[in-house]
Amino acid sequence: MSTASTRLPEGRYGRSSDERADRTLKVVGTVLGALLIAVIGYFAHHYIAQNKISAEVIGFDLSDDAVKVKLAVDKDAGASGYCTVRSQAADGAEVGRADFRFDGDATRITEVVTLRTTAPATTAELLGCHAD
Repeated sequence: MSTASTRLPEGRYGRSSDERADRTLKVVGTVLGALLIAVIGYFAHHYIAQNKISAEVIGFDLSDDAVKVKLAVDKDAGASGYCTVRSQAADGAEVGRADFRFDGDATRITEVVTLRTTAPATTAELLGCHAD
């Protein structure tokens, strides 16, 4: 006894709707993936190109009413801007914050800046630098 096949003969009636849907999903996924990569690339380039000043805290000295922070600043020649430094107490409360300006033709500046505090501090932290 033989049973009749319910499948259509292959290649005779064109693509099935599932194959068309799979191809459409692949095309849409490829386009969206390329668009996502382009957007990430744009923002990465914009961030790197606009970041003309960067800095790091090399060290700091604490006293009762001030923190002396030694900053190393790397910048483009002729670029000017500022870096924001803050200090915190042992309980995490912010006890001082200030902006320090940097300009000139030097590309590497190492400077000690004094941050006044409202209470004894335990740390100094660089929050960021921004070009004008």
